[in-house]
Amino acid sequence: MTNNDIVQKLWNLCDVLRDDGINYSDYVTELVLLLFIKMVHESTEAGTLKKHPLPEGCRWADLKDKDGINLLNDYKRILLTLSTGKDGEGNVIHEDPLISAIYADAQTRLREPSHLRQMVVALDQIDWFSVQQDGLGDLYEGLLEKNANETKSGAGQYFTPRALINSMVRCLKPQPGEVIQDPAAGTAGFLIAADQYIKEQTDDLFDLNAQQQAFQRNKAFVGIELVPGTRRLALMNCLLHGMEGDEEGVVHLGNALGQAGASLAKADVILANPPFGTSKGGDASITRDDLTYRTSNKQLAFLQHIYRNLKPGGRAAVVLPDNVLFEAGVGTDVRRDLMNKCNLHTILRLPTGIFYAQGVKTNVLFFTKGSAADKHQEENCTENVWVYDLRTNMPSFGKRTPFGDAHLKPFEAVYGDDPNGLSEREEGEYSFHAEDIELPEESDENEGVDPRLAHSRWRCFSRQWIAEHKGDSLDISWLKDSDSVDAANLPEPSVLAGEAMGELVQALGELDALMRELGAEEEADGTRVLLQEVMGEVK
Repeated sequence: MTNNDIVQKLWNLCDVLRDDGINYSDYVTELVLLLFIKMVHESTEAGTLKKHPLPEGCRWADLKDKDGINLLNDYKRILLTLSTGKDGEGNVIHEDPLISAIYADAQTRLREPSHLRQMVVALDQIDWFSVQQDGLGDLYEGLLEKNANETKSGAGQYFTPRALINSMVRCLKPQPGEVIQDPAAGTAGFLIAADQYIKEQTDDLFDLNAQQQAFQRNKAFVGIELVPGTRRLALMNCLLHGMEGDEEGVVHLGNALGQAGASLAKADVILANPPFGTSKGGDASITRDDLTYRTSNKQLAFLQHIYRNLKPGGRAAVVLPDNVLFEAGVGTDVRRDLMNKCNLHTILRLPTGIFYAQGVKTNVLFFTKGSAADKHQEENCTENVWVYDLRTNMPSFGKRTPFGDAHLKPFEAVYGDDPNGLSEREEGEYSFHAEDIELPEESDENEGVDPRLAHSRWRCFSRQWIAEHKGDSLDISWLKDSDSVDAANLPEPSVLAGEAMGELVQALGELDALMRELGAEEEADGTRVLLQEVMGEVK
């Protein structure tokens, strides 16, 4: 049985939750409160977790053989004990701040003992031995991805496509001993991918000494998440992947654009996909007084935090929407500051449809604090920006056309092995039929460029050219999308207006006929009279 099969089995349990009146949006939260207890049991049995993190009386063995109202009451007692650390009489049962954080304010909405029993039995019947081959953490990740796919609304705020996360990590190549951060952690996908990358390079950390292993488990990774429910998922996710963090866990609860972000130590590596949109209520949630440029645009504020919070020589990869690349005013100031303090060496223009917020156009910015010659340099660090266009004339990605590793391999190949973007690079990359893509008739980006290179998805633009030709906008594109509208070749406005009016009249006629066929002659006659009053005689 594959992980995908088991993920589907777990998701099917949501039918049981629905029968108990639990809302669709609460499925995963309700499911994981019970699932985590089972996963911890399996991880302990398999030796993945060195010690059982849950106190006696609050483990799977305390649930599996019970039934009826006793089962439901005991489950409620367990959740309360895990949340508060105390039993019903006030006795201290555990003092583990991480477990308290995971189960903070946890309570079940299940009302029927039979439904809880169904879930317990179903979890007990899963082939957990098969799951252990790929890791319980990977199964949990699969469930989060399934939730993001199914619920859509809001899920994209904290779920980044796994293929993109892994590609960004492979480009930055995090190393043992480095401090790795995500100020918008979501369910901790970036931090877990970085941890897995390091484990693959170090024989699951066995190549490191005891002190180095302890650093990796407890100090190497730090995230911040604003939403308590999402942080709960992140803490479970990290623990199932063997990442413990400090007393608050790997992911801290707080606002990276407030005091929590201001107090973070400097990082060697930052990987992030900050939330889209502007700050609600103006800039009320952006309370940092150490950011140079005040803005209500959360992405611009996050970008400032990220490049300011890198150690000299530190590197970052950040997912940002198009508006960050071209927004004027403060946006221009932030981009100039970024290119002064960091070497913004690479921009990856992502295709549309890979995030669950439909229509959002995004990019990944790769940069290193300081210049290649001086990591403490703070002026004119960027000399050249390489741009890879993975957007133009790419398919519309979604369930039927999934976005995966194969779409990112050509980019990784031209990015090179140097995590700072300093590998020897050469323009010219023609994957995904790039040579067949039409070029705009007039384009500054293609001025004086070899016609064949103009069709490449991989181009280099100097800092001077960006300043002179783009006014420090980084919205750089040179290929023409076959689906785009060519404004230069549009008909005259009067012709367009006439076509629109003709289509509207035809539609009104069809609606009039439909209303009469449905027996609504009086309403149709009334509508005709109204149209005559508004537009003159209509026949």
